[in-house]
Amino acid sequence: MLQTSPTPSTEPTLPNHAAAPGGLVRGLWRLARPKQWTKNLLVFAAFLFSGAYADPQRGLLVLAAFAAMCLVSSATYAFNDLADVARDRLHPKKRTRPLASGQVSKQAGFVFGVALFAAGVLLAAWLGAIPLGIVAVYVLMQVAYNLGLKKTPIADVYTIALGFVLRAVLGAAAINVGISGWLLFCTGALALMLGFAKRRNEFILQGDERHTSRESLVHYNRAALDALVVLSACAAAIFYGIYCLESQTAQKYPAIILTSVFVYYGISRYVLIVFMADEGGEPADLLFKDTHLVTSLVLFVATAILAMSGFQLPIIER
Repeated sequence: MLQTSPTPSTEPTLPNHAAAPGGLVRGLWRLARPKQWTKNLLVFAAFLFSGAYADPQRGLLVLAAFAAMCLVSSATYAFNDLADVARDRLHPKKRTRPLASGQVSKQAGFVFGVALFAAGVLLAAWLGAIPLGIVAVYVLMQVAYNLGLKKTPIADVYTIALGFVLRAVLGAAAINVGISGWLLFCTGALALMLGFAKRRNEFILQGDERHTSRESLVHYNRAALDALVVLSACAAAIFYGIYCLESQTAQKYPAIILTSVFVYYGISRYVLIVFMADEGGEPADLLFKDTHLVTSLVLFVATAILAMSGFQLPIIER
């Protein structure tokens, strides 16, 4: 009697990572995307440029704002992954994410996201009504993004960039100081550069299958994405230059202009990597694995603190 072999399944076989000891815990940690918390360092912008770093109480407040944004943003990542499980399984890199790979179940991912969201909102509420309102706007933007903006070219990246701007505004609100509009313009332009570089990387990486994981990619082309990366990089450099000359902080601490060297170098280095190596898919990974970018960031912070401490440049006019 002939035996027929079973028909192979068309569904991808998902590894049972959660069965291993600690697999679920590691999966939930990955689901929170702690590497992405580097984006939330923008919360410290006003803290640094207002000179508030000398005040321990304000230091506690800005740390709380940073923690609140980390919790809420991690919650949005969890909910995004829940909504995109099917698409992520078709993506060459995203298919290894905890939910797409089966390391974390949908039920566990949902509960984890709710817990993160609740903790972040409570912490923002502790900071006050304005920080809570900023976090609420951020959450509403993420909802709008997932409901349709992520499918719309340009609007998808601009929504992400506005999230970066809100991070900077949250930091200022948490310690009750103002923040320069030029610094916010620079923040938004830098975020656009990162966002368009990421779309460019996805466009190249996924080839003709790009529509299967991100619908907005079919409305872009390589030339447009190249131009948008360069345009955003130039805008960020110009806005930061104006901030170093015209802001109230610059008028009080003219030596802040020295930080522009490291901002321009970092932007130039990032653009070089994006175009030479077609990188940019994961900005946080790129930041930490490139010594030039890490060094630029460290020197930028050190120089800003030096300038804010009253260091004078006799040749720079007030």
